[in-house]
Amino acid sequence: MTGSDIITAAVLVIGDEILSGRTKDRNIGTIAEHLTDIGIALKEVRIVGDVAADIIAGVNALRARYTYVFTTGGIGPTHDDITADSIGAAFGVTVDVDPRAVALMQPVYAARGIELTSARLRMARIPAGADLVVNSVSAAPGFKIGNVIVMAGVPDIMKAMLLAATQQLRTGPIVNAVSIVVRKPEGDIADLFAAHQRLYPDVVMGSYPSFVEGDYRTELVLRSPHPIRLEEARAGLERALVERAFL
Repeated sequence: MTGSDIITAAVLVIGDEILSGRTKDRNIGTIAEHLTDIGIALKEVRIVGDVAADIIAGVNALRARYTYVFTTGGIGPTHDDITADSIGAAFGVTVDVDPRAVALMQPVYAARGIELTSARLRMARIPAGADLVVNSVSAAPGFKIGNVIVMAGVPDIMKAMLLAATQQLRTGPIVNAVSIVVRKPEGDIADLFAAHQRLYPDVVMGSYPSFVEGDYRTELVLRSPHPIRLEEARAGLERALVERAFL
């Protein structure tokens, strides 16, 4: 696999409520798992508040570095929902109520007996040139402009948008993972694990310690898009651990 085969992504989480701790983020893990499953490598996550300059700077930095940028939050109906305007500013385009978005929202709101007020129409404001990202939960869409996918912060709505946006994305090789759990602290196996990594530089390896029921445990995780190579590395590591009486 070459560097050109790898599709990368970053997530920009937007919201003062996340930074204050008032709202606990539930979207990063969902996005990370989904991207891994479809062959996109999540490389970076940033969190910024509801500050236009910070959103613009974050979007511009990340979109220049990665294949895709996913943003969550700030596309609701209130005055502090400034993500659409900030994305428009980052791309240097206007942001207006989009007839396509209104057409998606109007019948759903009418069926529910909800008035499409000026506040709710804020959720139909889309940067010029953007494609809509369908929202099957509450109708108000997200959007994709360039390599930036803009989604809601509400977890159920974000997930619906993420699945809808997937249809517009390039994907790369799916990375497989295997793990071995060792009932030893990380420090006991660090040298062995490092030596094994040197034998298989093309297989990504990481160790994840925990303390369960008064006992040290370390999960050794190996990742590769090549199943045969991954199995060779796993089997070799298991043998080495057995030889040292770590398993």
